[in-house]
Amino acid sequence: MKFHAYHGCLDFEKRDGNTFLVSVEMKLDTYLAGITDNLEDTLNYQEVYDVVKREMEIPSNLIEHVARRILDALVKSFPQIESLKLKLTKLNPPLGGDVEGVSIELSATNNT
Repeated sequence: MKFHAYHGCLDFEKRDGNTFLVSVEMKLDTYLAGITDNLEDTLNYQEVYDVVKREMEIPSNLIEHVARRILDALVKSFPQIESLKLKLTKLNPPLGGDVEGVSIELSATNNT
């Protein structure tokens, strides 16, 4: 998922924003959906996107904070997720050099 968002510690990052990539890998039981071909029997990816988008719209200083919010919101919103991995990348961070991106990766299991 690709977003223009306003995360960063510097004033111009908060004002101008930057491009961020969010990758989510989820483990869940898809057996029933594989048989029925019904959306109701699996995880609706649109709803996952909506949760990620909502969290990306909340400005934060640190990508670590944004990533944790997204991870926690997904675990809370979708109990059918057994485990997930999330990677949040800030493209072209202002580090004074040619840096493609900086990333944070988190993982969780859903113990509900």
